[in-house]
Amino acid sequence: MKYLHTMIRVADPDATIAFFRLLGLEEVRRMENEAGRFTLIFLATPDDMNAPGERANAEVELTYNWPADGKEPEVYTGGRNFGHLAYRVDDIYATCQRIMDAGHIVHRPPRDGHMAFVKTPDGISIELLQDGTLPPQEPWASMPNTGSW
Repeated sequence: MKYLHTMIRVADPDATIAFFRLLGLEEVRRMENEAGRFTLIFLATPDDMNAPGERANAEVELTYNWPADGKEPEVYTGGRNFGHLAYRVDDIYATCQRIMDAGHIVHRPPRDGHMAFVKTPDGISIELLQDGTLPPQEPWASMPNTGSW
C-alpha cells in the first residue's frame, strides 16, 4: 500500500493555492471536469515531486465544486472526524512569519521551537513541525494561542 493524497474541498482555489505556496507546496497537475462541474488541483512539496505532470509521492488534492450559474460557492464546514495535515519545515519561525506577513493567523505559535498550527482559508488545520528543534525565540515564545486549531 502507498499513500497518495489527502483531498480537501475549497471555496476559493486561488486563495488556497496561495496559502499552500507560503508553506512551499506547488501545483503538480490540474484536471477540469466540465460534465461534473469540478476542478481538481494537486499540490506537493519539491521533495515529493516527480517528473512534470506525474503524480507526486505525497499530494494535497484541492477539490473545487463549481457554483451553479449566479450562485455563490458552497461553504464547507469541518467535521471533527478530520484532524489536520502535517508538514516538516526547515525553519518554523520563518515559515510562520511568512504566513503572518500574508495576513493569516498562526493559531498555535511555535513557542517551543518545534510545533505550530495554522489554517487554510477554508479552515483546514495545518500542523508545522520543525526539522529538529530550534531554541525558543521571541516574539513566538510569548505569543498566546488564537482560536482553535
